[in-house]
Amino acid sequence: MIGQSDMECRLGVGPRGVHRDSVPGWNIGPATGNIGPATGDRPPPRSTAGRGPAAAAGRDQVREWRIGAVYATIATLMSEELSPSQAAAQIGATTRSVQRWIVSGRLPARRVGGRWRVASDALDAFMAQGTPGTADTAGTADAPAASAAPAASASSAEAGIRIVFIANRGEIAHRISRTCARLGIRAVVPATSGPDALDLLDARAVVAKAQAAGADALHPGFGFLAENAEFAERVGMAGIRWIGPPPDAIRTMGDKAAARRLAATLGIPTLAGYDDADQSDEALTAAAARIGYPLLVKPSAGGGGKGMRTVREPERLPDALAAARREAAGAFGDDRLILERLLEGARHVEIQVLFDAHGTGVQLGERDCSIQRRHQKVLEESPSPGIDAELRRRLGDAALMLAHAVGYVNAGTCEFLVDDRGRPAFLEMNTRLQVEHPVTELVTGRDLVADQLRIAAGEPLGIDPGDTAPGGHAVEVRLYAEDADDGFLPATGRIEALRWPAGPGIRVDAGIELRSEIGGRFDPMLAKIIAWGPDRAAAFERLAGALDDTVVLGVVTNLRFLRWLVRQPIVLAGEARTDTLDRIWPPDDWADRIAISEAAWATAATALAASATDPADPWAGGWRLNGPPQLRLESDGEVRTNVINVTKVTNAAGAAHPAIEAVVSGDVAYLDLAGRSVAFRVASAPDVDRTALAARARRPAGGEG
Repeated sequence: MIGQSDMECRLGVGPRGVHRDSVPGWNIGPATGNIGPATGDRPPPRSTAGRGPAAAAGRDQVREWRIGAVYATIATLMSEELSPSQAAAQIGATTRSVQRWIVSGRLPARRVGGRWRVASDALDAFMAQGTPGTADTAGTADAPAASAAPAASASSAEAGIRIVFIANRGEIAHRISRTCARLGIRAVVPATSGPDALDLLDARAVVAKAQAAGADALHPGFGFLAENAEFAERVGMAGIRWIGPPPDAIRTMGDKAAARRLAATLGIPTLAGYDDADQSDEALTAAAARIGYPLLVKPSAGGGGKGMRTVREPERLPDALAAARREAAGAFGDDRLILERLLEGARHVEIQVLFDAHGTGVQLGERDCSIQRRHQKVLEESPSPGIDAELRRRLGDAALMLAHAVGYVNAGTCEFLVDDRGRPAFLEMNTRLQVEHPVTELVTGRDLVADQLRIAAGEPLGIDPGDTAPGGHAVEVRLYAEDADDGFLPATGRIEALRWPAGPGIRVDAGIELRSEIGGRFDPMLAKIIAWGPDRAAAFERLAGALDDTVVLGVVTNLRFLRWLVRQPIVLAGEARTDTLDRIWPPDDWADRIAISEAAWATAATALAASATDPADPWAGGWRLNGPPQLRLESDGEVRTNVINVTKVTNAAGAAHPAIEAVVSGDVAYLDLAGRSVAFRVASAPDVDRTALAARARRPAGGEG
């Protein structure tokens, strides 16, 4: 453990960055929890001569830049030509669009005297390719980019990263692959189903597969083995670059107990809790009595809310300890627990950090992840609607200090709770790329995966602090294969119809396509839908429209729930807390809202009739003698006989009611009812006994038999 005095002689932290060789002068008062600079203490400029890769920059045009207590050198070789406004005028775009292209790296540029300059030949080459968006955006002028500088392509390749093995699946594997393709790096994604399926939790098998693929780097994504220090070591021992932090940093920060102790050593506030080695029920029970109720029981290892239990009364603690141990052992192979006092009604705020291998780090602002269900994040946004500039600086300083203390390299996230008085408490550090990283990308214009690759290739960060200030607002929701109407139980099936939204500022990170089979083996997240806008109101308006335009049929998802969520007044007001969903979901009138309408029954009947084309079956399509055709359908346990409007039966299933989207697969019609995929089937014919019982039930009281 690093002592306070040891840290004071080595650590310097500034408002948005840190360098391991910088001079001390920043403190976090352990008594008050105030995070900020020591009064009047600022380090003098330091020479960068002879410092790693930057040492060779002397023969180039060199400038020095500062992030609080951070100094570094960046070589620039491009000739000075046009300002962003001049470039915009030349190509007929807005200055804002040109600035975003520059910041995102799509349009090469350099800084001269603190101002951007674009070479005319670079501008010509850019326009010759059109005005491209990224794979993640709509490609419109006001949609922010999520790209790193094109120079990263050549430099990463020159540094030896040619093939990246992605030890993951689903949407994150697709997302990493897109960046690799853009940078000219081959991405290998292993099969996780079928005869050649790879077990992504088998470290030995994963490394062997990566070696067989000829990979020179491995990206773990998130989940599975992403935060397993032994796996990271095994990857390195195989001669493959690990795209992530050093194993020792994973060990320390991945262990919540060790991370809490480190934070306390650095004077960073933590919640009252217990993180000692004695894991007996007696020790934990005694600690709980000292901490007070309500409290949280949390696994020391892992993350993602798995194994966490809320305990409000002492008599419930033994069962909670046993259940948390079982889940932790099964999920993480480690049944150690910590206790923390439950801070109710708090905001959950996290800070994104990036550190290179040369000792320089920056923080890229915060994400607000307060809207949660059972400790699982549902909606994330950046910047936070409840964080002011001073608190943002304090949280950023704390995150940089923690990361520096463990020799952190690559991307990571420090998570905090913030109470209504603006007092923060450190929770944990996620030593990997977060699920919600796209919101940071959209407001900063960076591609965090490209940054990870550059860092793993040994390149310096080279990030100007002015480029990391948030631009606009971004908000993300997670689309899951789960039934919000039935306790959010996971759902399975096959994707029979799929439509993603598009438009200004809209991005979709998806791991599914048409005909994808959704099973119960993996996490049920299907995609992330993200919206950027010039301000928070615009971002939420765009997200609501994007969710309305999304169609997923064949598998029940939480899409209807998400459409409801992003329109709630407490969410739009920016006042949501970690317990908000527990208080507002489901609304009292939800059962009435989700009742299947007459139009839905009619659409389903017509769609199924249109698909019944068997010429050998005279009864197909609900034919009746001397009467209109009828179909007896079943959906969600309800059975109803429906008269078919023959004038609306066509060969295109679902054409009967254009307001309701439908698709027929086999003998099932799937309808999009306000975002939920609802299945309709032809009901089985009732047997004689059931028909008699139904007739008896309809008979008037006292009537003759």
